[in-house]
Parts: sequence; structure tokens; C-alpha cells
Amino acid sequence: MPFRKIEPEKLSNTVVRQIESLILQGILRPGERLPSERELSDRLGVSRPSLRDAIAQLQVAGLLTARAGAGIFVAEVLGSAFSPALIKLFASHDEAVFDYLDFRRDLEGLAAERAARLGSDTDLRVIAAIFEKMEVAHLKRDPADEARLDAEFHMAIIEASHNVVMLHMLRSMFDLLRQGVFYNRQVMFKQRMTRGALLDQHRAINAALQARDPDGARAAVEAHLSFVRQALEDDLKADRHEAVARLRYEHEKNRA
Repeated sequence: MPFRKIEPEKLSNTVVRQIESLILQGILRPGERLPSERELSDRLGVSRPSLRDAIAQLQVAGLLTARAGAGIFVAEVLGSAFSPALIKLFASHDEAVFDYLDFRRDLEGLAAERAARLGSDTDLRVIAAIFEKMEVAHLKRDPADEARLDAEFHMAIIEASHNVVMLHMLRSMFDLLRQGVFYNRQVMFKQRMTRGALLDQHRAINAALQARDPDGARAAVEAHLSFVRQALEDDLKADRHEAVARLRYEHEKNRA
């Protein structure tokens, strides 16, 4: 008969699966510190030896890392998504910016569509709460908070799409954006008129999501990122035109 005796699973393996799931779902993030051994063993309801065994397994798997005197952290697993050479190449070619925005427009449009259909009520409340913070930050002269919340707003939509592959891929893309590899997000917020347009675009995205309108959410995201693409393209053209104008001016000054 094809039956085998049921063997009780080691507690450490159950802990491993729970932490793996939290990392996979993007709840535990790269660089995040785990609670102390005592606190974590209490939360999980397991002995410290079982917890240590689980932590050791996750370290071998490359998902957790120990820092001397600091504790246990989620490994920077997203850093391997792009090689240093490719990151340097991205940073040195303007066309990478536009390919990046096209990539985001396509995937984030899909993410918004999925979020409107599949996101929980709590997911949508998170998105709405971030947008409310954006409205408050919009009133400040310094655009730094508004730019940061812009990234959080988009990541919340991606998280609400509940696709873990999309989540980790786009999180790695946003990490490069925070590093200034593609463009300086605050450049987009330097003009009051542009800031107003961007806020209106995020308002339209949020409204479509709260109405659970998949087509409207996708269209709103695509319109927003098309606007960003055009604004950056215009900015690059303006810089090139200014460089040419300065050459003409210098030449004219030096003419006899």
C-alpha cells in the first residue's frame, strides 16, 4: 500500500517557510532588521534553538545576513537584479531613462489594473492614505517629501497587485531610481506647475483604484508616466538647446 507514516515537521522548517513567505510577499524588505532572538522566538512561539536553526538555514540560502553587533537582517537580494556594469551603463545613456519609463508604464499599468480587481480593501486604504500625505506634502516649498511619497504611492499599487515577481522586479527598479541612476525624481517636482499636474495625475489614479475601475486605473497610470516621459524629454532637449545657444553667444561676443 502507498502509505507512509506521518513524521512531525521540525519547528525550524516551519519558521523557515514563514520567513521565506514574508520575504517573497515583500513584507520583510531587503536591509530590514529582524527582531531580537528573544522577541522573535516569543512571537513565533518556538524555542531559541529552533529559531537559531531556522536563521542558519536562511543565511545559507542567502536570504538573511548577520551583521556583527547589529543583528540579523534581510539580505540585499535585490541588488543582484542588475550587475554593477549594467547599472553604470544605464546611468551614462539618456535612452535608458526612456526605456525605463516605457517599462514602468507597461508594467505599472498592468499592476494598477490588477490592484483595482484583486487588491483588498486594506490595500486600497493604504494607497489612499499615501495619497493624502502627498496632498499635505504638496503644500510644502521643498519637494523632497512629495517626491518620496510619489515612489511610495507607486510601490503601494504594485504591492496591491499581489504578483510577487512583478513586486520584486519593480522594487529593484525603484531602488535604482532612488540612487539617481535613471533621473533625479526631485527634478520632476522643481516647478510648481509640474507639481500640480503630477498631483492631479496621482489623484486620478487613486480615484480609479478606489472605484475599482481596472481600465480607468491602467489608463491613468499610463497617462501619468507618458507625461513624465515627455517632461523629461523636454528637459533634456532644453539643456541641449541651451548648450548650443551658449556656444553661439560666445562666438558672437568674440567676433570682431
